[in-house]
Amino acid sequence: MAFSQPLLICVVGPTAIGKTKLAINIAQLFNTEIISADSRQFFKEMTIGTAVPSSQELDAAPHHFIQNKSIFETYSVGDFETEALETLKQLFKKKDVAVMVGGSGLYVDAVVKGLDSFPKVPKEIREALTLELEENGLASLQKELENKDAQYYKKVDHQNPHRVIRALEVIRVSGKPYSSFLNQKKKERFFDTLYVGLTAEREVIYSRINQRVDNMMDEGLLDEAKQLYKHRELNALQTVGYKELFKYLDGTVELEVAVSEIKKNTRRFAKRQNTWFKKNPAIHWFNYTTSAEKIVQELKSKNAL
Repeated sequence: MAFSQPLLICVVGPTAIGKTKLAINIAQLFNTEIISADSRQFFKEMTIGTAVPSSQELDAAPHHFIQNKSIFETYSVGDFETEALETLKQLFKKKDVAVMVGGSGLYVDAVVKGLDSFPKVPKEIREALTLELEENGLASLQKELENKDAQYYKKVDHQNPHRVIRALEVIRVSGKPYSSFLNQKKKERFFDTLYVGLTAEREVIYSRINQRVDNMMDEGLLDEAKQLYKHRELNALQTVGYKELFKYLDGTVELEVAVSEIKKNTRRFAKRQNTWFKKNPAIHWFNYTTSAEKIVQELKSKNAL
């Protein structure tokens, strides 16, 4: 297939399935660079728990948006969209192909399709919701979201207070369900997109997740969590792998329980990732063991590349 514009190859799939390795191999085949769309790997203070590519992997192909921000900075998906598009503009001046990789479906979609437009929210509404969270806990906000927008509640990570508050502030200011603002018309882009998805049997994914968590603990994830513990209220740290260990450091659970919770919550996260990506009919799916060379060969045989 001949592309009329530069091509962005998006490598997607659940966590721990091998996206980083595949993205690097594809980038090497096309002699190009990689945009990371993993929202947890932006932060330089978080290394082990976010499975940041190793120094050898970073040396194997140029990467962008890896540990380029601080947990003390406010950084949104809209900011990423703007910066990623600017990076791609510069990259496409010298390359015909670029690779984007990540399991954060919202961040991938922001670059490829553009973000949906939402009403402006007065700071008073956001502050009121934050106060309600502090005084009444997350459960009351979860219940409000479920009552006012059951459709969005079913797919959002309702253990993430930032996501719950974001939806409720839009609902309160507009009087409409948050889901009614989603899936608006795709924005025009200066590149074409080709999706490559990695998949595996559920048991394989879960086994790889469990092994990865064990490896992280061996590599010093607990020490990393200890260093970040005093900043545990920051939004960037409301993420799997850290929040469970913070509970251990609080003295509320045993370490063995915390590690088990990391594995369980990571498996749940992988399930949500799969649900998100399976809704995209444009993704070409391959078994996680398939080599980059074979994937490119098959895409060419299908006239997809």
